[in-house]
Amino acid sequence: MTALPPGGIVLPDADAVARAAAERLAALAAGTDRCAVALSGGSTPKRLYALLAGPEFRGRLPWERIHWFFGDERVGDSPEAGSNRRMVEAAFGSDTPVPAGHLHPIPTGPDPDRAAASYAAELQSFHGGATLDPGRPLFDLVLLGLGEDGHTASLFPGKPAVTVTDRWVVGVPEAGLAPFVPRVSLTLPALASSRLSLFLVSGAGKRDPLTRIAAGEDLPAGRVRAAGELVWLLDAAAAG
Repeated sequence: MTALPPGGIVLPDADAVARAAAERLAALAAGTDRCAVALSGGSTPKRLYALLAGPEFRGRLPWERIHWFFGDERVGDSPEAGSNRRMVEAAFGSDTPVPAGHLHPIPTGPDPDRAAASYAAELQSFHGGATLDPGRPLFDLVLLGLGEDGHTASLFPGKPAVTVTDRWVVGVPEAGLAPFVPRVSLTLPALASSRLSLFLVSGAGKRDPLTRIAAGEDLPAGRVRAAGELVWLLDAAAAG
């Protein structure tokens, strides 16, 4: 088996990863008056969102108390702009259980820095302050993916956004992988402000970055921390 990061849990397949994440979200949301979730792009998170909106979980979630934010987004004038929002909306379905105003997409205007500043202001308004307090996390749950280069959200190896610590949201003028379009991403401090952070990782293509992170290589995904619990949900193909 591939060496795993601390907190790694191996499950049979991507469906099992999505189901485990759904169970954790249901349990977390049941114990909160207001639940804030940061969403990730990717195929396994898409399975999760469709599962949440399906018959098994739709009635178990307090949808009226959950607010959905985004960990990153493609912005600008290209067709890829807004792709994470479109994916999430499609996964939740035309009869979405998400109440109006509870989905908080990242602006997709042509200036990534301006979009980042706008989203930071929205997060701070929701949070009720501009300071991240470990005792009062910004998010109840942060969902994360893992790129084959070790990136997470839109924090790519060797790019300046990885080192930003004085902002909650940052513009990413150029991605480290295709499509090379501008992005907006939450920063590592914002991602760390969470009661629970879940990496959802599936597929044999993720074995290499998992091994590198487990060995201590300084990749963006390996830098992620959480105010509460950090868990890696991996399918058997990723874990080797």
